[in-house]
Amino acid sequence: MQIGLRIDVDTLRGTRLGVPELCRILKENEIHASFFFSVGPDNMGRHLWRLLRPAFLLKMMRTKAASLYGWDILLKGTFWPGPSIAGKAGQAIQQAARDGHEIGLHAWDHHGWQAGIKDMPASRLHSLLSQGTEALRLLTGKNPTCSAAPAWRSTDAALLEKEKFAFLYNSDCRGESVFYPQVSGKILQTPQVPTTLPTYDELIGQQGVTEANYNEHLFSALHPDRLNILTIHAEVEGIVHKAMFADFIKIAKERGCSFVPLGEIVRGEKKENMVITSIQEQIIPGREGWISVQHSIAPNHTR
Repeated sequence: MQIGLRIDVDTLRGTRLGVPELCRILKENEIHASFFFSVGPDNMGRHLWRLLRPAFLLKMMRTKAASLYGWDILLKGTFWPGPSIAGKAGQAIQQAARDGHEIGLHAWDHHGWQAGIKDMPASRLHSLLSQGTEALRLLTGKNPTCSAAPAWRSTDAALLEKEKFAFLYNSDCRGESVFYPQVSGKILQTPQVPTTLPTYDELIGQQGVTEANYNEHLFSALHPDRLNILTIHAEVEGIVHKAMFADFIKIAKERGCSFVPLGEIVRGEKKENMVITSIQEQIIPGREGWISVQHSIAPNHTR
């Protein structure tokens, strides 16, 4: 069974501490993955204002956010401008590139995108994408080959702007198959590789899921005859729960699973077999607020 491994890196702490640990674990297991980096200011602490929303407060309590992420993440950019991730932790990004992992853009400003994408004009979107891709190019010597929207939040305007960057693929939503997105009747040329599996913060503390049984619960969500895309976070599986992630990798390999970058999955897909469908907003269990989700697939709706 093949598992596409997507690693989101949202913060300075995740880049500086989580990425090297994940690179170590992956190298020990001879695995390559897709790293998606946030590279501009780390303003993630500004999410604390969302504590005024009951759903977000409950999620923070359920995931024990202070111990999981650390106060340096929870307060970044709250009372002062956030530090530059690429400027202060660029060596970790370069290490991931040297190790042969696929390098993609997550965001210039993760918080800014997540909080403001809904009403962001095309000019602002293009500026953020340009800043992010240029920062990664300067660090690695190459343009990022792919992108993944922060918090799985995208819009038609964002999809149209991303078409201008010649990415091999985007991973902006949740879904069930590799597909070509359709925007206002137009079929875009850049395929989407959606995340298909739940994330740690969506599962933990829900329906009896604990740290002790988390890996087994995640295994139960895998399907040998379907697309399996797992998203982990450098701030979680690369720091506090790195041992749990290493155990997941070990057990998965013992059970005959293999891990690949998302780009390898795209290259192995036949264009004529990819469906064409739209992306819609949806609310899913365990996540506060809306996310982008692949619309239900219509029969024979293929390229």
